[in-house]
Amino acid sequence: MRDATSNRERTAAFMPLQRPNASVASNSDGGLKHLKINMQFPMLCLNNVRRALLAIIFRTCLLPLALATSVFAQNDPDWTKPFPPHRVIGNLYYVGSKGLASYLFVTPQGNILINSSLETSVPLIRESIEKLGFKFTDTKILLIGHAHFDHSARGAQINKLTGAKSMVLDADVPVIEGDGFRDFIYGDSPGALYPATKVDQALHDGEAVELGDTKLVAHLTPGHTKGCTTWTAKVTGKDIVIVGSPNVNPGYKLVNNASYPQIAQDYERTFRVLESLPCDVFLGAHGVFYDMEAKFGRISKNGPNPFIDAKGYAAYVASRELAFRDELKKQSGTP
Repeated sequence: MRDATSNRERTAAFMPLQRPNASVASNSDGGLKHLKINMQFPMLCLNNVRRALLAIIFRTCLLPLALATSVFAQNDPDWTKPFPPHRVIGNLYYVGSKGLASYLFVTPQGNILINSSLETSVPLIRESIEKLGFKFTDTKILLIGHAHFDHSARGAQINKLTGAKSMVLDADVPVIEGDGFRDFIYGDSPGALYPATKVDQALHDGEAVELGDTKLVAHLTPGHTKGCTTWTAKVTGKDIVIVGSPNVNPGYKLVNNASYPQIAQDYERTFRVLESLPCDVFLGAHGVFYDMEAKFGRISKNGPNPFIDAKGYAAYVASRELAFRDELKKQSGTP
C-alpha cells in the first residue's frame, strides 16, 4: 500500500528541480551532466540531488531489468496468445491477441492503430495486420485506451518501425512519457514500468482524431487511469464504442487516496459518460469485456454481425458500475 509521503518523494525525484539552491541536469542517455549546489542550504540541496541521482540510477541500471521481467510478472497467458485477426465492421479490424485488444482503422490515407500492448505483442500485431492484407508500415497514428503497460508498453517501438504519430489524452501523457513512473498506483511497481514514448500530440476530452474518411472522438473516462480514454466512431452508419476500462483493479483505493484524491468522483463521471454514449458495436481494451471469443465464433458470411450488441454494452456498463459502487461502500464502511 503506498502512502502520500512515498508518492510525493517519488514524484519529486522525477520533476525538474525548481529551487534556486540546487540544480541537476542529465544527458539524453541519463548520465549526469552537471551539478550545481549552493552550500547555503546544504541539506535541502543534498536531498534534491539524492532524488535526482536515484532517478538516474533507476533509469540506467534497474529499469532494463524491470522491463525484462514486467511481461512475466503480471500477465495472463492469453495476453500473448495469438488470435485470428478479423473484420469487426466496415474498415475496423481486430489485430490483437486473445487477451489484449488492438484495433486497426484502415483508410486510403493510412491506418490508425489503437493499443501497442506488450513487447511480444508487436510482431503479433504486425503479423495480424499483414494477414488481413494491409501493411504494418501504413500505420500513421497510434492511440491508446489507457496508460497501463499491457496496452501501451511498446508505443515507442511501433512509432519507430512505422513512423506513426502518438496521440494520447492529456492526463495520461506524463505516464506515457515517464516510463510509467507517474501512474498513481503502479508507478511503484517495477514490473509495471515500460519504455517511455514521446507523445506527438496531447489530446483533450471531446477532441477528434481524423485520417482519411475516419473520425474517432476521445472521451475522458477516468478512474482506471487519470486519462483513461473511451473512443467512439461511426462506421457504416453504426456507433462504435471502444471502452478504455471502467474497472476498479485490486488494490485501488477509492477513499482517502492521497495519490488520486478525486478517484471516486472520476469513476462517477466515467459511468455518466459511458451511459450517455450511443452504442451499436461494443468493444474494449480486453476481448473479455465484450465476449470477443464467443462473438468471433458466430461470424458467418450471410448472418447478422455478432459484434452489433447494444444490449451487451448496456449490461456491461451497468455491471461495472455496480462493482464500483459495491467497492466504494466497502471502503467507505457504509452498509
